[in-house]
Amino acid sequence: MAEISAQAVKELREKTDAGMMDCKRALVEAGGDMGKAIEILRKAGIAKAEKKSGRATKEGRIVSFIDGGTGVLLEALCETDFVATNQKFTEYINELAARVAGYDAEGDVSKMLADNEKASLTALIATIGENMQLRRALRWVSKGSCASYLHMGGRIGVLVDVEGDSSQDALNDLCMHIAAFKPDYVTPEEIPADVMAKEKDIAAHQVKGKPADIAEKIVMGKISKWYKEVCLVHQPWIRDDKQTVQSANPGMRIKRFVRWEIGEDI
Repeated sequence: MAEISAQAVKELREKTDAGMMDCKRALVEAGGDMGKAIEILRKAGIAKAEKKSGRATKEGRIVSFIDGGTGVLLEALCETDFVATNQKFTEYINELAARVAGYDAEGDVSKMLADNEKASLTALIATIGENMQLRRALRWVSKGSCASYLHMGGRIGVLVDVEGDSSQDALNDLCMHIAAFKPDYVTPEEIPADVMAKEKDIAAHQVKGKPADIAEKIVMGKISKWYKEVCLVHQPWIRDDKQTVQSANPGMRIKRFVRWEIGEDI
């Protein structure tokens, strides 16, 4: 039997809100595998499917830059909150975001940024006296509009790409919605087959023993409820929870989005 540490039990509790003994039993059954233990708890109906594994401890700031249909999101890390709010640091990363907008590239430009700015970052580190990292950067070119939102002084950043009918107010609300509700996908069609199969398997385990026709209806109900948690267009709209994001914005076609949080696991 795998030796289960108190730290592992504590970590599983933080990720699932399950009881201590339930966590320990799940870890024993999973042979110490954290991912399998979470799945065991969910199948038993004990775990809450909350995303707590990416809690951040590092400092830094996320910045954005929008120029017409071009959108940039950039994350820079540092050692202390003091430097994260330092004028030299904030001016530097805002200038970087504007420079990234001029790149001849689409999508993840993190490596290009790190290579291009190695000398300037080294010089800033020497000036401020604290280690820093240009962790990631995105550059999107939209056929419609890009919009961004920064929350908590740049600890959370959102970038969206939409087409169709969208006012600036609607785009701002959409970005705030994503920051608050943390969707994983735009639509159910984006959910990978293995993720969907696992969720259906978890739901099926929760209704074991019920007649097949009733169990199937319950499973489909659970999947529909899950869509409202993970799919942006099906979530209750931030301005009116009696509407979904999709029904509140009928002329808007959401193509893609990202939501970053300082120091989270990538």
